[in-house]
Amino acid sequence: MDTNEQIERALREVGLRVTRPRVAVLAAVAAHPHADAGTVLAVVREGLPEVSHQAVYDSLHTLADAGVVRCIQPTGATARYETRVGDNHHHVVCRKCGDIADVDCAVGEAACLTASHDHGFTIDEAEVTYWGLCPRCSAARSEP
Repeated sequence: MDTNEQIERALREVGLRVTRPRVAVLAAVAAHPHADAGTVLAVVREGLPEVSHQAVYDSLHTLADAGVVRCIQPTGATARYETRVGDNHHHVVCRKCGDIADVDCAVGEAACLTASHDHGFTIDEAEVTYWGLCPRCSAARSEP
């Protein structure tokens, strides 16, 4: 989502009113994938200094509920937000610095949605988190 016009269109497509905080929050999440709410708030306040914490949190929850953004919360970390939705991708998280990156399904299209036993559930998403060290932390670890 590059422009406010595209953002406004995305909001209307899911039946949401276009408000300045929602546009700013969605733009911030698009520009900073995997950002936490505090980071989103700081970015939004660069353009809307008067915006409240509550307006940003409400916008994040509304956008997530509408499926415009995805909320992920790796174990032991704060909730993070991204605009990559609907493709059932996964994440890799650095154990040291907390950096997060997207990982596509390893085999085929959403192959991980085929559970060995679904217990009668209709499965539409699988959440897989890979853990390790990012390249920067790995390099720092191997330095004397």
